[in-house]
Amino acid sequence: MKRWLVLAALLGGLSSGCAPSRPDAVTIRFHYSHFEPNVVTVPAGVRVTFTLRNDDPVDHEWIVGPPAVHEVHRHGTEAFHGRIPTEVSVPALSTRVTTITFDTPGEFAYICHLPRHEEYGMTGQVIVHG
Repeated sequence: MKRWLVLAALLGGLSSGCAPSRPDAVTIRFHYSHFEPNVVTVPAGVRVTFTLRNDDPVDHEWIVGPPAVHEVHRHGTEAFHGRIPTEVSVPALSTRVTTITFDTPGEFAYICHLPRHEEYGMTGQVIVHG
């Protein structure tokens, strides 16, 4: 009887579309100038691969960091980001991948700082737990 219940629970999880979450891999979709999901949780000290998928017909960027980083980008003039893992330009209808290790627990915003995108609601948050 116990085996049957375990098997039923496993099959129920598979049929409902549940998949085991991987703390080292996150996909963020850009859709209608919003991030989906807009909150992700990752462990401190683990290399996390972020897949950034822009489904919009316009360019976006994904900048993650503390408030000081965002203040610089709100007034910055960089047209393209590609060298720093926490600053990624994602052209229209494309995907970019970046890998980041957050060493300390905390909460870090991710924002698209292209003109008016943040005001429109293109913000999110990475919660790093210890």
